[in-house]
Amino acid sequence: MQMRYLISNFQFRHWHLTREYTFLRKKCKLVNEGCLKILCICILNEEIMAVVDVQNINGEKVSHIDLSDNIFNVPVKSVVLHEVTTMQMACRRSGTASVKHRSDVKGSGRKLFRQKGTGRARRGDIKAPLLRGGGVVFGPGPKSYSYNVPKKVRSLALKMALSSKFQGNSLFVIDRIELEQIKTKKFLKVLDALNMKNALIITDKKNENLELSSRNVPGVKVLRSEGLNVYDILKYENLVLLESAIRAIEGRLPK
Repeated sequence: MQMRYLISNFQFRHWHLTREYTFLRKKCKLVNEGCLKILCICILNEEIMAVVDVQNINGEKVSHIDLSDNIFNVPVKSVVLHEVTTMQMACRRSGTASVKHRSDVKGSGRKLFRQKGTGRARRGDIKAPLLRGGGVVFGPGPKSYSYNVPKKVRSLALKMALSSKFQGNSLFVIDRIELEQIKTKKFLKVLDALNMKNALIITDKKNENLELSSRNVPGVKVLRSEGLNVYDILKYENLVLLESAIRAIEGRLPK
């Protein structure tokens, strides 16, 4: 353990050219350069972890868990978050606004009166936009506002959203939330114990009692890990992860 800690303190980008390599070789008393090289490469490729406390539903610390720095502690760029959030909101638009154009209005196509000799303005059929009950000239029609951003950008934005909660001390891990029955009052007691009023709760699988007990509480939303998205993470003040959902999130995102 001591040697591992010592080695992990150095960044061997060019292991055979650095002073640290010589120092490490003397400290660890390793004669075989090949073994030392392999050891350094393994340590560099080893995933760095961040430690977060695990609480129970009473707000008491019960253990701790390691979170991947490649997912929960990456540099946050507002441009990437804005791009993906804008895409999500555009995809949620229904695009059902519609009016009746001239060809959609029910009516005769006969000319109302002759072109000349009446002293009135010339008219076509009764469906003309200038007449009452006629069609609309440039009104909206059904359309899709959805568009896509690259998959790697979406994945990166999700990592940045999770990291923003972790870096802002707004990410909490709960060992489990098990309600015996569907009861909003009991769910509110859990929130009071955790001292939260606005939170997004992520579960690893369907939890009907939790989902139905929380759906009538303002400022709280329960999502499963496969539905985790950038917009909801940024919308709510706190992010609550069940301990069992963390591995599902890490397995979903590339490292």
